Amino acid sequence: MEYDYSKLLGRIKEICKTQENYAEALEISTTAINNKLNNKVFFTQEEINKSLSILHINDDEIKQYFFTLKVEKNST
Repeated sequence: MEYDYSKLLGRIKEICKTQENYAEALEISTTAINNKLNNKVFFTQEEINKSLSILHINDDEIKQYFFTLKVEKNST
């Protein structure tokens, strides 16, 4: 299962300008944030909660940013 973080990436760019700035605000490495955004490692509950504050995301929007599944493209 992979998540689509495109909306989250847009919000990161809008608020933090770079993934590096977002990683710094979350107090994790840029490698760690890259792994999370590329579905190699999951976000922790603490990181999601902290992200809500950093990125000014409302509680009712969590699913849109963190739990939207990627749609698989058929090659037929």
